[in-house]
Amino acid sequence: MSAITITHTPGRSAAPGRLHLTRRGRMVFFGLPAMLVVAALLSLAGFLNSPAKAADSAAELQPTSSTSVTVQMGESLWGIAGKAAPSRDPRDVVAEIIQLNNLQDGRIVPGQQLFIPAT
Repeated sequence: MSAITITHTPGRSAAPGRLHLTRRGRMVFFGLPAMLVVAALLSLAGFLNSPAKAADSAAELQPTSSTSVTVQMGESLWGIAGKAAPSRDPRDVVAEIIQLNNLQDGRIVPGQQLFIPAT
């Protein structure tokens, strides 16, 4: 049988389980959760302060009056907007047409039915 000898090294603490963090470790351990909390608070503040509200009651909601047109060969949204509302800025009318018809990329094809905002 062999004997096991335990020696004590002077200057070294024998405190088991003590965690020593480096500077980078402290930044990760404390900084990352702090950044996540700040991001969550900013998101919550933006959500609570957002002015996106259609109306206070259903009685205040009014449907958008519109007409329907059929897209002809060679027509564009810009041209349709110019015909529909010549006195308005065509960019605004195109944006309304895209929103009314739920167009994802603004492409139209001949024969397609579009709702045009009435002026």
